Amino acid sequence: MSANTNRYESAAARYFEAWNATEPAAVEKAVAAAWTADGGYTDPLAEVRGRAGIAAVIAAVHEQFPGFVFRPLGAVDGHHDTARFGWELVNEADGSAPVAGFDVVTLDEEGRIRQVLGFLDRVPAGA
Repeated sequence: MSANTNRYESAAARYFEAWNATEPAAVEKAVAAAWTADGGYTDPLAEVRGRAGIAAVIAAVHEQFPGFVFRPLGAVDGHHDTARFGWELVNEADGSAPVAGFDVVTLDEEGRIRQVLGFLDRVPAGA
């Protein structure tokens, strides 16, 4: 495994840790570990900048989908300062995954996320 591959996988692991945190203090800590201070997050439903905005998006998703966790789909791929990976939102009670997508992230020199561009491949009807 190359150093860059490890860098991409580490960034994705911190990303999932942030998305799976549920307590406000844990979300704040995980977002700070994963994103730069001025990092951004953009998907079809949200566009925010800064750690507080990212934490708010994460909290809103947990409010809409209580009891769900984000899990990676497939391997993390990357080159230069960019990585991509698939994910799904899984109901821990029954294993269903009504939401899935993939994200493209750009990283700073320390491996923190500068920007996320998210794409939704599967969403529930009416969402």
